[in-house]
Amino acid sequence: MRVLSGIDLDIRDGEFMVFFGPSGCGKSTLLRTIAGLEDITEGVMTIAGRVVNDVPPAERGIAMVFQSYALCPHMNLFDNMAFGLKLAKLPPAEIESAVMRAAKILHIEHLLQRKPKDLSGGQRQRVAIGRAIVRQPEVFLFDEPLSNLDTALRVKMRYEFAKLHEQFKTTMVYVTHDQVEAMTLADRIVVLDAGRIEQIGAPMALYEHPANLFVAGFIGSPGINVIDAVVLDASATGATVQLGGGERIRCAVDAAAARVGDKVRLGVRPEHLRAGVADNALDTMVTFVESLGSMTYAYCSHAGAADVITCAVEGGRRVDAGSALALSVPVDKAYLFDAQGLAFRRLTSPALQAHAA
Repeated sequence: MRVLSGIDLDIRDGEFMVFFGPSGCGKSTLLRTIAGLEDITEGVMTIAGRVVNDVPPAERGIAMVFQSYALCPHMNLFDNMAFGLKLAKLPPAEIESAVMRAAKILHIEHLLQRKPKDLSGGQRQRVAIGRAIVRQPEVFLFDEPLSNLDTALRVKMRYEFAKLHEQFKTTMVYVTHDQVEAMTLADRIVVLDAGRIEQIGAPMALYEHPANLFVAGFIGSPGINVIDAVVLDASATGATVQLGGGERIRCAVDAAAARVGDKVRLGVRPEHLRAGVADNALDTMVTFVESLGSMTYAYCSHAGAADVITCAVEGGRRVDAGSALALSVPVDKAYLFDAQGLAFRRLTSPALQAHAA
């Protein structure tokens, strides 16, 4: 059975690269191939210019931090962090120096005589990270390291990871299915699905210019609204589509490859919709309102949409369930996807200005 297919990836020296995707997409498997814990059946993998296909994990110059921490319960924290160095038969003074240096970086030097059972989840994760730091690897590998922590601690640990990368300038590869972690930590994100790379790019590049409907739907929270449509006119400077409710929506995309009558899908993010504005708008009915203080989310039904349409509204604006609501689609914020789910390229000035006019 082929688990990963067509992987062609270059991770730059010192980069913080995040593998991101749904459960079962192959992100942890790809990380494990880098670590040497999974065999590579095709292709070549290099680390720092050295081919490592047949190099044992311990000799690859990597250190891996697991989701489960993988600490030895009978050892105190010092011995857990020093374990790999002792196996390498380093001098005791060198081991102690390396452990103390890592402990100070992670602010756990006062805990070194405790055992894992006496620690919180965040402290255990720091120990696991410290065990990786003492090895001074060429590459750090993190396999969903924050998934066992509560929400508040995850926020704190994201900050800690960002600080570590800034301090060490070492290549870090990080696996997560949490888009907040991906968007806040990554220099670049690899979006995976079904063992294939869908797109690689900087966080905001993926948000602004997704290659396809899968990436558009997986980046952004709440998720992008998608509505079936038919092309009325199309050119390299824009397109006009008709929705199931009869509305005509202008989109600033390069639609030169589209033809009149083609079935397409219009995408617009909740935060881009403008409530109560009639221009380039779709008519909806509010079915549910979710007030979160500074922001309110209105969930609306529309004749051409299979799912509810979500609109982000400023918290001070009153929106009532059961009321009609026009949702305006800014021309420059509309996404358009063909029948195969591939995105038409969104335009920027001056092409955008010409289409808006």
